[in-house]
Parts: sequence; C-alpha cells; structure tokens
Amino acid sequence: MPDTQLEQNIPYAIRAYSPEQLTDALRKMFLIRKFEEGAEDSYTRGLIHGTMHLSIGQEASAVGSCMSLTDEDKITSTHRGHGHCVAKNADLGKMFAEFFGKETGYCKGRGGSMHIADPAKGNLGANGIVGGGLPIAVGAALSAKRLGTGAVTICFFGDGANNEGAFHESLNIASVWKLPVVFVCENNKYGMSTSTERSTAVRNIADRAVAYSMPGRTVDGNDFSAVTEAVDAAVARARRGEGPSLIENLTYRWRGHSKSDRNRYRTKEEISDWMGRDPIVSMSRLLVDHGILTNDGVAALETEAEQVIKDAIEFAAASPYPKVEEVTRDVYTVQEAAE
Repeated sequence: MPDTQLEQNIPYAIRAYSPEQLTDALRKMFLIRKFEEGAEDSYTRGLIHGTMHLSIGQEASAVGSCMSLTDEDKITSTHRGHGHCVAKNADLGKMFAEFFGKETGYCKGRGGSMHIADPAKGNLGANGIVGGGLPIAVGAALSAKRLGTGAVTICFFGDGANNEGAFHESLNIASVWKLPVVFVCENNKYGMSTSTERSTAVRNIADRAVAYSMPGRTVDGNDFSAVTEAVDAAVARARRGEGPSLIENLTYRWRGHSKSDRNRYRTKEEISDWMGRDPIVSMSRLLVDHGILTNDGVAALETEAEQVIKDAIEFAAASPYPKVEEVTRDVYTVQEAAE
C-alpha cells in the first residue's frame, strides 16, 4: 500500500500533532470534565451562588477547536464557556475564585461563571448574551487584519445563537471584509429547551455558510480528530487572508441548560445514548490504539486532573472576598467635557 494511502487511514490528529500535544489535549479534556463536576459539587454544597451552564460531554469541541491557536490568537466564548477557558490555558484557581466571588478571580469576583476573561491568553471572555460574542469576534478579527498581526479569532456560539440577528450580520460583514475569523457553532441540539428541529429551518447550521460566500462544514463534535481537521483547515485559510469559515460541531450537553433545568424536554434514552459517545473515552481510545498512551497513562492523567481541581477549589475557598467599600471599583462612566 502506498505511503500516501497509509497516511489517509491514520486519523488527522495523529498525523498533525505530536504525542506530547495529544497527551496535553486529553489532559485538558479531563480538566474540563473535572472542573465542571467540581463546580457542580460546589454549587450543591452552597459554595457557589447564582447559576451556571455546564458543558460536560462537549470537551472535544472546545479542546479540538483550539489546538492550532497561540496566545496571540483570540477566542470569544458563550455562557457555556468553561471548556473554552481551559482549552485556552486558563488558570483553574482563578476560574474557581471567580465562581466563588473572590478577589483572586479573573474578574475579581465581579463576573462569575458567565463573564470569565483572560486577555493575556487571548480569551476575550464568556458572554451571558446569546450570540453576544459574534460581533466581538468580528471586531477582534478586523483589528488583527488592520494591524497586520496575523492573529485569528475563533468565535464559539451555540445553536440557539444561529437564529439571532447578530449571527447573520457578523457572518455577512466578516465575509465582505475577508476577516480572519472562524465561526464555531457547538450544536448540542437544544437552545435552552427548544430542539433545533423546531427552531431552525436548515438541517445543518453549517449550510447557512453558502449565503455568506464562505466554506461551511458539519462534523462530529465528539470526535477530537474530526474537530481538529475541520477547524485547523479553517484557521489556516483565515491566516492566508482568504476570509472566514463556519464549522458546526455536533455535540451534546449531558446536564440541563442551567442549574434550574429539570430536563423534562429530553428523554432518559436520548441522554443515555449521547453519554455512550463520551468524547473523553473516544479520545483515550484513540491515543491508546496508536501507542501514544497506555491505559495506566490515561488513568494517571485523570488522577492528575482531579488533584489540580482539588487544589484550585482549595485556593478559591481560602481567597478573600472583595471589600465592601470597594464595590464600585472598576465601575465607571465617561463624561463629556463641558463646552
């Protein structure tokens, strides 16, 4: 069999990335899963107030999409954005401190779950507004193009956002100006409690790319290699100055929309079926099958992730709360000068 044909039979991720990079990718996927489980447990114990939107089951989409990015590249996130933060190399202690409303958090405890940002790593922030990250990503991409930085922006958004006006406006202007942005839709089948089958006219959200003269591709969002292959190609295209792309990662959230969601619109059979497609199990099998890790090595990564999360929670719990007298710090208005 020719070498080229042999290569085609090897998954893209195995061909494109080193064993060290792939091992780190699985480590990040474990960190996302353990972070979410730790956050859920902390909420149950009354250590976290408000609400949160968990992405357990979507780890391959977050990590796979960020594989070819550097700290100079940007991402915009969503209300379900913890995985994106971790994939972009966030500090887990600062993330939990933000959850706990502590001064050591990324936003000094003022933002909470839906507003974590890490500009130093290129994370322009999560966003509580559905579709809110789309125009921000276009702005970041326009800045990169005007300044000639070579940076690419990945814009994460959910299936619910694809019916917002901001989606259509953002894709249109990004295409008109050939901006270096990749739109990544994490389609987990439900916008809050409404199925995409009832809310979206097209079968695949990526089909909408043709209306804005850009490539569109739908992939298995639980398949790490499929995600990296699609997003890497879109990132490379953006770096070449050829403009934006739309990638749709088909995935599924195991938990409800938020902590108040009782899952009455989904069957137990549907949830169980998707849990059987666990992206972490699939990624682990991929690395074991190709001799990159052993089963013991996979187990060691999981154990390591559990310890990292334990340490991060302890850091957050021991951190100080913001001072009451500084409640208005960092809150400001712009006053026009008197004529």
